[in-house]
Amino acid sequence: MARSFAHGDHSHTQKKVAAKGRTARDQARRTLSQNLMVDRQAVRRVTEAAGARGLVLEPGAGEGVLTLALAGTCDQVVAYEIDPLLAAKLTVRTRDDARVRVVRGDFLAARAPREPFAVVGNIPYSITSKIVDWCLGQPALTSATLVAQLEYVRKRTGDFGRWSALTVRTWPWFRWEMLGHIGREAFRPVPSVDSAILRIERRAETPDLPGYAAFVDYGFTGLGGSLDASMRLRHPAPLVEAAFAAAGVPRGTVVAHVHPDRWRVLYDHLGHL
Repeated sequence: MARSFAHGDHSHTQKKVAAKGRTARDQARRTLSQNLMVDRQAVRRVTEAAGARGLVLEPGAGEGVLTLALAGTCDQVVAYEIDPLLAAKLTVRTRDDARVRVVRGDFLAARAPREPFAVVGNIPYSITSKIVDWCLGQPALTSATLVAQLEYVRKRTGDFGRWSALTVRTWPWFRWEMLGHIGREAFRPVPSVDSAILRIERRAETPDLPGYAAFVDYGFTGLGGSLDASMRLRHPAPLVEAAFAAAGVPRGTVVAHVHPDRWRVLYDHLGHL
């Protein structure tokens, strides 16, 4: 039986007709940013990219297409679905499958397991950043394999030739990768944009880098117009020159163009000052 910790009025699941010809279910899909994955090949690609074998948490399970695929490779799948109608259908669909537990509620309100676990899901575009932040904040998380909007995935993985502050800030502890595109035709309703598979994997070594996040955040302030110019406002010019030479970062390089690996070298030279 599905466990529920969702609260509030769920009358949107009734089949009354809303304004401009939309049913209440249509409105609910829009509100919850529901684009369910229906393409079997896309589901297989996500499952293979996840490579999960133990405990998996799935945000936004929907009708359970990915849930059942994950159950075929994992010890247990805890499927979260905030839509009470879909959660009820998935509960019935999986009631005889001991590998699946359905939770009717908001994944973001979930208490993370203390044992190692992975997150795998076709997540709503509207709360992508919140789900990623949740994943990054869990000590027992081993990896997150998320189907997200293509532009978001490209931004976080450096595919535009630029690196975001979040990626750089977490790079010593997490590897960010884009593992291929998924066309919009793989979903129902069909969204207006394509998606991609985002893989965030915790590194085997987790270094202790006090002040690293603040060091990165300062670099991304844009003071001075380039990263080395920003650092010269805080550190002696000769030390900055030596650090950038060691990192192989040319003078005048825009902050977003500096590869995350280079940031660690810069921190090692300047972070202690």
